Amino acid sequence: MIAREERQRLSDLIEQAREQGARLSAACREAGLADEGVYLASESTFHRVLRDAGQHAHRGRAKRPQSRRPATTHLAIGPRQVWCWDVTWLPSTVAGRWYYLFLIVDLYSRKVVGYEVHAEESGEHAAELLKRTALAKRKNNNTKQQVLHGDKGAALKATTVLAMLRWLGIAPSYSRPRVSNDNAYVESLFRTAKYRPGFPAGGFADQERARQWAMQFVGWYNTEHRHSGIRFVTPAQRHQGNDIAVLEKRHVLYQQARHQNPRRWSQHTRNWTPV
Repeated sequence: MIAREERQRLSDLIEQAREQGARLSAACREAGLADEGVYLASESTFHRVLRDAGQHAHRGRAKRPQSRRPATTHLAIGPRQVWCWDVTWLPSTVAGRWYYLFLIVDLYSRKVVGYEVHAEESGEHAAELLKRTALAKRKNNNTKQQVLHGDKGAALKATTVLAMLRWLGIAPSYSRPRVSNDNAYVESLFRTAKYRPGFPAGGFADQERARQWAMQFVGWYNTEHRHSGIRFVTPAQRHQGNDIAVLEKRHVLYQQARHQNPRRWSQHTRNWTPV
């Protein structure tokens, strides 16, 4: 059982986050406290306190996530080996008008390494983003040929894009027919973006405001968002190799907590081993 004082502290933290408009998952809250050197409770206890506080319902406008088989097209064991990219529509306040968010994600770290917002979807825009991103990252690239994976959208398969890939020495890869989750990481990121608090569901007034939103979202996603697929470290931490030290600190903290109060632990502590 959790002590009354610890339960009250959990409740206070939940209330503070609610007032700030941040409705984080129990696992994100647990990881955040661990990074501050604090262990209060397990994820299951967080769930109980959240339920008592009326915050256990699914957050925001998002639908409940569906369990899907992991994509198997490529495997990356380090950053800058495999990139994934895609384009999504952003709504406008003008009916029938859209803006287009082009986005490139590092498969290993989940970090957004390149993005841009345009008023139209075209191969020229995709090729320019690819060129700018690849040349900016090339000085840190490894000797293994890099792969760029995407779906079979017209902009991503345009002649200008294929020519740019050849010039950059990057191998193209495309989603397989009738395999809906071959580009799941980028699609999941788009979902995170559009259901994040502050996304203007009513649309953007102009392209500049859409670009400002994209810049703020990418900054938050890369440096603040604790990603569930990489043990709740940020994409920037994993991309830079700092996740190993972060996860080791969490492991030590949990071992100390178990030693101080072994009756609260019936099995092993949470797994903070790097994925």
